[in-house]
Amino acid sequence: MKAVTLFFALQMVFIMPLFAQPKDAISGKARTIVTTDGEVDDVDTFIRLLLYANEFDIVGLVYSSSQWHYKGDGKGTKMTSEMASTAKRYGERTELRWPGTTWMETYIDKYAKVYPNLIKHASGFPSPAHLKSLVRVGNIDFEGEMNRDTEGSDFIKKILLDANPSPVYLQIWGGTNTVARALKSIQDQYKGKPEWAAIEKKVSDKAIIYAVLDQDATYQKYVAPNWPKIKVLYNSDQFWSFAYLWPRVVPTELQPYLSGKWFAENIKFGHGPLLEAYYLWGDGAKLPGDPEHTHGDMQEAKKYDRSQYDFISEGDSPAFFYLIDVGLRSREDVSYGGWGGRMIQSAANPYRWEDGKTVTDYDPYTKKQDAAYPQTRWIPALQNDFAVRADWCVKSYKEANHPPVVKLAHSANIQIKPGQQVTLSGLASDPDGDALTYRWWQYEEVGTYAGKVAIQHADKPKASFTVPNDASAGKTIHVILEVTDAKTPSLTRYQRVIARVVD
Repeated sequence: MKAVTLFFALQMVFIMPLFAQPKDAISGKARTIVTTDGEVDDVDTFIRLLLYANEFDIVGLVYSSSQWHYKGDGKGTKMTSEMASTAKRYGERTELRWPGTTWMETYIDKYAKVYPNLIKHASGFPSPAHLKSLVRVGNIDFEGEMNRDTEGSDFIKKILLDANPSPVYLQIWGGTNTVARALKSIQDQYKGKPEWAAIEKKVSDKAIIYAVLDQDATYQKYVAPNWPKIKVLYNSDQFWSFAYLWPRVVPTELQPYLSGKWFAENIKFGHGPLLEAYYLWGDGAKLPGDPEHTHGDMQEAKKYDRSQYDFISEGDSPAFFYLIDVGLRSREDVSYGGWGGRMIQSAANPYRWEDGKTVTDYDPYTKKQDAAYPQTRWIPALQNDFAVRADWCVKSYKEANHPPVVKLAHSANIQIKPGQQVTLSGLASDPDGDALTYRWWQYEEVGTYAGKVAIQHADKPKASFTVPNDASAGKTIHVILEVTDAKTPSLTRYQRVIARVVD
């Protein structure tokens, strides 16, 4: 059979993803706004976010409330949560576990102390002063409060209406209420006016919500019925890989990456003031304003069978993992899967993408399909990457590791035919001169071809496979090139080939 070597010219095939983004949205840094209620896992997520602040364009940092955290109005007004579990747990309250509206600035000040070292390792880290200029206080008085404009909601509104057409990823770490208030303000200002149709389309095309659960009722009650074409990425299961329940979700073989030993060696100690402030089980630290943050008490840790310095939670980190371009192309289509998880289009709403119990990857450790594994599978790479970013805070360029640069020697989208032999070719280099290992693998759950392909020379820069004869026209096969360097902690980067079967 005649071999087709993809190193040479192959016709570029444009594959329109279901969750398509404009070309400029996937070729550069993503614009993003963070909204947060300040829970302990938000703080740890924020610390890691700062170490990756060069990978995306942060345009807003906004304090918001949630069903778990709100300030109260200072007048003794009482409320009961609209969320059944919280109503049962807390009943009627005037405030709830409020961490204040200065904690982001506190961690930006700690970032300022490591910033001079971070910029030795990569370009694009925003200055501490710039990050502070992006902080605003949103709707914080009560869970779901969206009755009035705030500095935070006005700031979000301004960005959604600005002249930049590129998407704005709205990370919802707490409740959706401040974002909902921004949208309500836009609707109140323009609905019924001649320009409303254009404004509605502009905002709907620009705003992309990445939500980790619903932490108030404002999305369901206001955003969904009034802005039905705003895109939503909804993570309800996969985030548990990086959240409080990780010991129940992460396979035993991967749990060392979340253990106290790993965090003590790689993150907490010897990596500067920002990471010294990272919260871990049994660390003796206490989050201001939250009486339920007892994780630092070693006796409390023992109650939950946790060891000292074990990971607590970064439940919101997948929202920004999704924005880091490591070559997996998941920003083109979230169903491709990547560091921020994998979601599929809702049958009820074509603008909403969800994970859930039906979105599973095969877990090779438990040998079962697993709803968390689309996120869990990246834990070794993500944690090693985190450890290297921690090193960047204190080490010289020569002492630290830096990611390999991985490219394809052919198009990332190719046409194939049943029975055809396909040759894949990758190119990689390492800025530190480290040895590199290659691994080509089929992401079976993502491709629409239901069978497996046997990849030959999968550990070499050039690999090949024969297209199965039962692969029908229109079906796709996703093949990932994974390249890892030899330094410790190791770093991994990728390229993805999407092969589409044609007649």
